[in-house]
Amino acid sequence: MQDYHDFLAEIIVPENVLQQRVGELGSEISHDYIGQDLLLVSILRGGVVFLIDLTRKITVPHNIDFMAVSSYGIGARQSRGRARITLDLNLNVTDRNVLLVEDIVDSGHTLNAVLDLLRSRRPASLKTCVLLDKISRREVEVQIDYRGFIIPDKFVFGYGLDIDEYYRNLPFVGVVDLARYQATTKI
Repeated sequence: MQDYHDFLAEIIVPENVLQQRVGELGSEISHDYIGQDLLLVSILRGGVVFLIDLTRKITVPHNIDFMAVSSYGIGARQSRGRARITLDLNLNVTDRNVLLVEDIVDSGHTLNAVLDLLRSRRPASLKTCVLLDKISRREVEVQIDYRGFIIPDKFVFGYGLDIDEYYRNLPFVGVVDLARYQATTKI
């Protein structure tokens, strides 16, 4: 795999800005859930890095659990409509305060499907915490209670988001120059 510098167009959320905002979100969530039973649910794999940093900033006691969701429809880099749960929760959400932690929302289809599923399990409350929001791509209205950043409609990677399953470990959110990436990748 090539060095990400070969196709990094720009850094849209630098590490220091990212960490500051995650801290602010953690403070807001901690304030809102004082004295409550809180369960953070992360959608694998992209949301894990965000969840790890966020959970360190949340000062109220809480549990964490994970779901894996496969969105399919029109291609590997785009999703539409149908979401399939490939890994379900281990913990029961009934009568619990659930905070769904997601890395990025664009069309809204996947997040909406997961919210519908979780609502059917009768949590005491259900809110969302989204790191990146591509509002310009929204096709389905979705509930976003805590938002990190609104970003433009660009292909991003880093901080949990991947390019062909690589580069999730980067401490910032960058934009991919797709032409340079495709030119340097052996397909």
